[in-house]
Amino acid sequence: MRKQLLKMLPLIVLSLAFCAIYIFHDLGGSYTYALPRRALKVFAMILTGTAIAYATVVFQTITHNRILTPSIMGLDSLYLFLQTVFIFFFGSTHITVINKQVNFVLSVLAMIFFAFVLYRLLFNENGNSVYFLLLIGIILGTFFSSISTFLQVLIDPNEFLSIQDRMFASFNNINSDIIWWALAVILVVIIYGWRYMKELDVVSLGRDTAINLGVEYDALVKRMLILSSVLIAVSTGLVGPITFFGLIVANLAYQYFTTYKHSVLITGAALFSIVALVGGQWIVERIFTFSTTLSVIINFIGGVYFIYLLLKESKST
Repeated sequence: MRKQLLKMLPLIVLSLAFCAIYIFHDLGGSYTYALPRRALKVFAMILTGTAIAYATVVFQTITHNRILTPSIMGLDSLYLFLQTVFIFFFGSTHITVINKQVNFVLSVLAMIFFAFVLYRLLFNENGNSVYFLLLIGIILGTFFSSISTFLQVLIDPNEFLSIQDRMFASFNNINSDIIWWALAVILVVIIYGWRYMKELDVVSLGRDTAINLGVEYDALVKRMLILSSVLIAVSTGLVGPITFFGLIVANLAYQYFTTYKHSVLITGAALFSIVALVGGQWIVERIFTFSTTLSVIINFIGGVYFIYLLLKESKST
């Protein structure tokens, strides 16, 4: 454990350094205007990164697959579908679009309800496996994406610009009220889920081994799937979809720490998330001067990394 703490120290220093650089670099004495807004954006990135890291590591453990993320359940597609429906039927000036609190609550509740119904219907006495659940999630995600594309083709071009803004994650103009709501939910979920870290350590050994060692496997899998869905729903509702981000930080944590302890892996993945989001946002603002967005860079790097992992897995098998 001491070795893992020593390996975590550079990540902690990097995270603090990037946060300090982002907040105080070229501040120009604007302590009443720029400082609180920068601090708010950093806080939003920390929340988002922690939620995605936690959800992805847990999700990959219960699926026993390190190239899957909770986004495969179709939550990102459902979020874009909801935003498209709001704008298509109500217009970009409706309260469900311009009021961030209302939009956040409706989006998060809809994604959580979708996940809960999906798990309730598929995890029943018939004994459907988690892989069947993933298959249905992929199909529904494709369905939501197709309907969204169809509506976007029909929508007014000016209204489509509002949808386009929600297709990619953005840390600009974060509403402080939404952050506190997201913080409350994320804290409750993480504190509740942290008590199952030792059980997750055992689950990583496989279903049969975990059951033989006294873990209530099916109940734990259901519980962790719901917790992962809540975290992804909240993070997506807060800043928008970041498809490959969880894949990157989770696998970096696996390779860097080389341990089975989920308390270490999740903490490490969260630190990698903070470094990537805060450092990446600083590069987007200072070097690229907002000519691109952080989510575009992350999805590009994540897509390449995903292909690398597939090729690596194919060689190992």
